[in-house]
Amino acid sequence: MTTLSAWANFYVIVGSSAGALIGLQFVVITLIANMPTAKDLERASSAFATPTIVHFGAVLLLAAAISAPWHEIAPAATVWGVLGLVGVLYQIIVARRMRAQTAYSPQFEDVFFHLLLPFAAYATLAACWYAVRLNVHGALLGVGAAALVLLFVGIHNAWDAVTYHVIISKDEQHHRGLPTC
Repeated sequence: MTTLSAWANFYVIVGSSAGALIGLQFVVITLIANMPTAKDLERASSAFATPTIVHFGAVLLLAAAISAPWHEIAPAATVWGVLGLVGVLYQIIVARRMRAQTAYSPQFEDVFFHLLLPFAAYATLAACWYAVRLNVHGALLGVGAAALVLLFVGIHNAWDAVTYHVIISKDEQHHRGLPTC
């Protein structure tokens, strides 16, 4: 389909980036795995670290769905629409996890990058599922924008988590007399 094939290079770049960043997240988690953690940090991980992998995975799935050799746009739109709806529901779960964890008190930046931006991106995907019937080009631009938002949110959140664990947690361990990596 010519409409989707025009987006092939975009999704090759975005999907490859998401896949590589998923791998990098696993490397980082492995490197900090020996750091002592409290039960509270495990809860915080499900609120802050796991969604980052989910967002990268969503971008990778989206890139694969858009790049698939569909004969028409409806199946690709269904994939991004369902992904958007599931993502919105997942963001509600993330909000609950953020409230339930006690290891860290989220600041506005955390709420913005961990809740609001991903929610907006997933809601955009769901809205583009409907909008594709009215304006294919506009819907594809919305899907591309949502993919980039999720990719950059994931990059921001991954960096934020790494710096927190390496700088803040290490400093806290040092002050408590715990061994550091």
